[in-house]
Amino acid sequence: MKIRTLIFGVYVGVSALGFAAVMAMALRDVRLRYVESMRRTMGDTAVFLATFAAAEPENADWTRRLAQLPAQAELLRVFACDREGRVTFDAAGRDVGQVYAWGMFGGGKAASENYTLPNVAVADNELRVRAPVRRGGGLVGWVGVGRPLATVVEGVTRARWRLVFWAGAIALGMVVVGWWVSARLVRSLERLTEHARAVRDGRASQAPTSRAREIAELATAFEQMRDALEGRQHVERYTQVLAHEVKAPLAAIRGAAELLDETMPEEQRRKFLANIRAESARIQAIVDRLLELSSLEARKQLTRVEPLAAAALAEEAAGVMRGAFAAAGVALRVEAGDAGGAQVRGERVLLREALVNLLQNALDFSPRGSEVVLRVDDASDGPREAAGANAVAAGGRVEFSVEDRGAGVPDYALPRVFERFYSLPRPGTERKSTGLGLALVREIAHLHGGEARLENRDAGGARAVLCVPGSGNH
Repeated sequence: MKIRTLIFGVYVGVSALGFAAVMAMALRDVRLRYVESMRRTMGDTAVFLATFAAAEPENADWTRRLAQLPAQAELLRVFACDREGRVTFDAAGRDVGQVYAWGMFGGGKAASENYTLPNVAVADNELRVRAPVRRGGGLVGWVGVGRPLATVVEGVTRARWRLVFWAGAIALGMVVVGWWVSARLVRSLERLTEHARAVRDGRASQAPTSRAREIAELATAFEQMRDALEGRQHVERYTQVLAHEVKAPLAAIRGAAELLDETMPEEQRRKFLANIRAESARIQAIVDRLLELSSLEARKQLTRVEPLAAAALAEEAAGVMRGAFAAAGVALRVEAGDAGGAQVRGERVLLREALVNLLQNALDFSPRGSEVVLRVDDASDGPREAAGANAVAAGGRVEFSVEDRGAGVPDYALPRVFERFYSLPRPGTERKSTGLGLALVREIAHLHGGEARLENRDAGGARAVLCVPGSGNH
C-alpha cells in the first residue's frame, strides 16, 4: 500500500468517526432545540392570552374573550382550565370537562432543559403550555395553547436535512483537503526518492526542499550521508584504480631505467628514453584526467551558464580536432541542418570538451580514408531521420551525435564503455587509452541535465550521442 493511500485512509477514517459522533449529537439536538424554541414561543403566547382573558370584569366569565378569537386548532389550539386543571374552554371543542395533568421532565425528545417544567406537558401527540390567570392577586384559572407534534416533526425533518446537506458539503471539502495534504506530504518523499535514484544512477540531482521541517531535515541528512559515503568511496575507488593503471607504465619506466645503466648502443638508448617519455606522458594524462573527472563529480551545479548556439559550438569543437583528423587521414564534417538556430544553456568549456572527447574517440577507431560526421539535431519536435541519425524524441532538447565508419563496438563492451578506465584496444596499435574520456562526457551531460550514450550504426561504425536541454528548458 502506498503511504499516500495509508495517510489518506487514516485521516478519512478518524475524521469520519469524529464527524459521525458530532453529527449524531447535532441531529439529536435539532429536535431538542426546535421543541425548546417552540415551547418558549408558546409560553409567551399563553402569557399574552392569560393577560388578555384577565381583562374581563370581576363578575364576568373570563373565558368569554377567548371564544372571540379565530379558531385555528390545526395550528395552535387555545384552551382554558380552572384552578384544578379542568378544561372549561377548548377552541377545538373536544376536551371540555377533562382534567389536564401538568409538569414534565425536560431533555429526551421534548425539551432541552433537564429539569421539571411545571407549565409544559406532552399528551395526545400535542405539546401544551399554560399560563396562570390572576384577578385581584388570586389565581382563577389557566390559559394554555397546544400545538400538534406533527408540525414539530415536519420542521425538525427540514432542519435535519439542511444540516445533513451542509455537513455533507463540509465532509466532501475535508476529503479533498485531506487528499491534497497527503499528496503534498508524500510528494516531498517521492522527490527525495527520485533524488536517491538519481544519485544511485550517477545523474546530477539537487536535494529537494520542503516547508515541512521533518522532510527538510531528512533531505539534509540524506545529502550529508551521500557526501560522506561518496567521499569515502571516492578515495577508495580512485586509489585502487590509479594504482592499477599506473602500475604498468611505472614497471615499463623502471625496466627502461635499469637497462640504461648498462652499456648499450646509442640507438637502443634513444629507444628506451623515448619509452620512458611515453610512459611518463601516459601517467601524466591519467593523473590529469583523474583530477578533471574528480572535479566534475564534486560539482553540484553549473557556474558559468550562458546561452550557446549549438551549431557554433559544434564548429568550435571540430576546429580543435581538425589538425588531428588531417594528420590521421580522416575527413571531419559538421552538419547542422534544421537545427542551425538551436541553442543550449551551459558552460561553453565543458560542452566543447565533451564534443572534443567524442570526436577523439571516433578518430581513434576510424580507418584512414574514412569520414566522421558531427551532427546537430533539434529534438524538440520528436525524432528525426537524417543520414541515419536517430535523434531522441524529447521536448526542448538538442542532440549532438558523432558517427564514425569504424568496426563498431563489441556487444559485450556496450554496457561498460562509460565506466571509468574501461577502454578497448585501438585498431592498428592495440594500445588502450586512459578510459576516462567517455566518463568525462557522461559527467558533463549529467551536470547539464542531459544524457550520453554510445550505440552501433546499422550501416557500420558507431554513434556517440550527447543530448542536453535546449536554452528554454534548462
